[in-house]
Amino acid sequence: MEIDYLCDRPVLIPELARAHVAAFGALLPDWTVAQAEDELRSHTRRRAIPTTWVAMEGEQWLGSVSLLQNDHDDIRQYSPWLASLYVCPRARSGGVGRALVARCVEEAAALAVPRLYLYCTDALTDYYRALGWRIQDRLLLGPLSVAVMAIEPAR
Repeated sequence: MEIDYLCDRPVLIPELARAHVAAFGALLPDWTVAQAEDELRSHTRRRAIPTTWVAMEGEQWLGSVSLLQNDHDDIRQYSPWLASLYVCPRARSGGVGRALVARCVEEAAALAVPRLYLYCTDALTDYYRALGWRIQDRLLLGPLSVAVMAIEPAR
């Protein structure tokens, strides 16, 4: 498995946008595939915020993760974010998610990010705790109760 910058593989953007909207669209009911594509196309630089990485096995993508300045308009008090961690069903439980999270945290450290955030449902808090994240806050995003978690990448 190799982790590449999405900006080096723009051909993947339409499929990745469809997967993201299918997986995360419940949080943003007005979000469209076209908007998701536009957002991903804006991730044009390496070692920058925003950016997205894709886990690749040959020419097949296995998953992705993004580093964003803002991940939801209702929680702008936290920034920046590890966002949109997605692993294709066929690649789950194989360490792809862990590798993508580690890459995002490493890149945040290289950018001197003092604290990185993510949000998830309670079902995923143990997964992220095992990767060194801790709960920072609990709140409602629309109909969903989420935990905001944090890690200090530069340590």
